[in-house]
Amino acid sequence: MLKFKLTIEYDGSRYAGWQIQKNDRSVQGELLAAAIKVFGTEQIEVYGAGRTDAGVHARGQVAHIAVQDTRLTPEQLQMRLNDELPHDINILRSEKAHPKFHARHDAVSRSYVYQISKRRDAFGKKYVWWIRDRLDLAAMRDAGSRLVGFHDFRSFGDVEKDGQSTLVDLTRLDIQDAGDRIFIHISGSHFLWKMVRRVAGVLVEVGRGRMSPDTVEGFLDEPSREPAKFTAPPAGLFLERVEY
Repeated sequence: MLKFKLTIEYDGSRYAGWQIQKNDRSVQGELLAAAIKVFGTEQIEVYGAGRTDAGVHARGQVAHIAVQDTRLTPEQLQMRLNDELPHDINILRSEKAHPKFHARHDAVSRSYVYQISKRRDAFGKKYVWWIRDRLDLAAMRDAGSRLVGFHDFRSFGDVEKDGQSTLVDLTRLDIQDAGDRIFIHISGSHFLWKMVRRVAGVLVEVGRGRMSPDTVEGFLDEPSREPAKFTAPPAGLFLERVEY
């Protein structure tokens, strides 16, 4: 088998997420369909580094494609795939990968950014969460700093299968004030389903003065369904980078 490592950007607004869905469009499904046309076979494997949710975007998703044989160079593959893909999915880079490379299992960290707009934005509705309230960024940073480290994030994510570990090594959580926008940068070993959006939503509650940093820290000690109530909308979330 030959493998290619792809770096991909996409606007997730029209898709039910990365993962192939039985009755809906997905980014993985579009990539697989394009690869079948390019290689002329259905014997193809396509895996992504992260299974982004419906409406979530990516600037640096990583995927691998495995095919039995091809004479295409990485550059030719990139061009051919982009010719077949819809306008809102784009291959940024294509390179040959080791036969044992796996986009998901070999990743050592993933980085996301959540975008908040301080004002109504005529062009950004699909890409930001507009918060009308003035947010206390100092309190948000205090709460965020308490989440950094190796913790049980059961309160912040949904478990997709029995026995799944809820321990995550959160290596970075920075909040950047950039004029009309606030950016929440978050990096970790991996993330539970909906975890990043719940962290963002809880931090906004802190910024609004409706929740204390101590309460946020307490979610790490005692499992709670409270963060689920504040799950941030998918529109503001971008998968920025995957490290190997």
